[in-house]
Amino acid sequence: MNVNLYGCQGRWLMVDLGMTFSGNEYPGVDLVFADLSFIEDRADLLDGIVLTHAHEDHIGAVPYFAADLGVPLYATPFTGELVRRKLQEAGLEDDVELIIVEGTDKFEVGPFAISYVPLAHSIAEGNGLLIDTPFGRVFHTGDWKLDEEPIIGEPTTEEELCEIGDAGVLALVCDSTNVFNPVESGSEGAVYKGLHEEVARWHGRRVVVTTFASNVARLHTLGEVARATGRQLCVAGRSLDRIIEVAQDNGYLEELPPLVDFDTAMGLPRGEVLVVATGGQGEPRAALARMADENHPIELVKGDVVLFSSRQIPGNEIAIGRVQNQLAQRGIVMVTDRQSDIHVSGHPGRPELEALYTWLRPEILVPVHGEARHMAEQARLGSSRGIPHTIFQMNGDIVRIAPGKPGKLAEVESGRLVLDGDIIVPADGEAITMRRRLAREGVVVVALDAQGRATIEGIGLPLDEDYDAFVSETKEDIATALGKLKGAARRDRSEVYEAVRLATRRAATRWSGKRPQVRVLLPEN
Repeated sequence: MNVNLYGCQGRWLMVDLGMTFSGNEYPGVDLVFADLSFIEDRADLLDGIVLTHAHEDHIGAVPYFAADLGVPLYATPFTGELVRRKLQEAGLEDDVELIIVEGTDKFEVGPFAISYVPLAHSIAEGNGLLIDTPFGRVFHTGDWKLDEEPIIGEPTTEEELCEIGDAGVLALVCDSTNVFNPVESGSEGAVYKGLHEEVARWHGRRVVVTTFASNVARLHTLGEVARATGRQLCVAGRSLDRIIEVAQDNGYLEELPPLVDFDTAMGLPRGEVLVVATGGQGEPRAALARMADENHPIELVKGDVVLFSSRQIPGNEIAIGRVQNQLAQRGIVMVTDRQSDIHVSGHPGRPELEALYTWLRPEILVPVHGEARHMAEQARLGSSRGIPHTIFQMNGDIVRIAPGKPGKLAEVESGRLVLDGDIIVPADGEAITMRRRLAREGVVVVALDAQGRATIEGIGLPLDEDYDAFVSETKEDIATALGKLKGAARRDRSEVYEAVRLATRRAATRWSGKRPQVRVLLPEN
């Protein structure tokens, strides 16, 4: 959920406005955002939002915050079209100014003069940013890699990057994701060979390839593989349909073979169709999960093959494993990037980082985009390669780049927000905290009538066989607790409530080992 802020002469520039997907730590929540309180309190000082590329962790929060921030969005054509569709779906197309930037000419946003620097990544129109300020130039990489055969687009060359370095780079703000990878990430062009060999190997079998929908270069590669192996191409997943449409509207995937629909694909001999599907990260509603669950028009049988042409994102292991286990139980063959060269990362390994340092020769390195261990390691790597200053920062840190000595100045409020239903709330707020407790411990509701008799409903307690005995004993404990109240306490609702709550919770703990939430309903006076 990338959100970067640059401040200069009292004005602010935002680079990217992303989100992430929720895990088990936020029950009932799908989307997680960065807390923008700092810049929301200074929205009148924000001049614009520049988007580096169209991955969800860089643009996914736009429909939820851009209208309130009230500043223009800047994007290249492919990214801009995907953003426009998001705004349209949210009914905000007329409320947010979207400025499409063609090419690499400079454009001004407040005191910042910005130009896009095309870099290879696992999506069309991946870009870094050159940000010129009165105090020096910042090279913000966005997500990137080096690729001699990028398939889609023309990344900035080594010579062009050296020219940028010759002109002077004050600070390099750089992707850290693959800093522990000791080798280069590899070329998209090389993936063609691996995918061609794998698809050709499974002659006479239906083959499904799952990959990231946004990887336009991989979709081009799979189209070429389908053509070369004599297979018809079918895509399964709404996000794939959308990406292909937007890509073709912007001049990409023009040579993609004609697509066949599900009915046609199912009517073809098994060895004459290649299906591209969403769901490689185990998403339960995606096409691959539905195929694994035998709930999709594309049917797989024993001996069919699924190729995972994508990396496993940390945190998705359980979901991916669930889908893979379902496929394995049905005798479906699976091949991952650990078994065959069918995927390359879109982020730079150590040799690529070292090359960029050599070409740009920055005075300051600010690692971003990764966990703390990735950013700390890149800071060490930069120092070992002669970069004079490295700054290890965490979310909420304000860092001075210039003028004066670079380093951390202050910390401001940061954190996470979640989309809970239709409402954006703090990730550590009462609703989420209580939901975690309910999921972990269960809940018991006690209703007292006017005579002090209790009706008890326990939810989520492991007492299937002992439940009736638990209820009976708890009623006795409640009666005993009420009997111990004397004088005015017997008529004090708060005293009655607490006596019943404690008696119930103690009984639940005694019977189950759980400490459930207890709610007491008292009769009206």
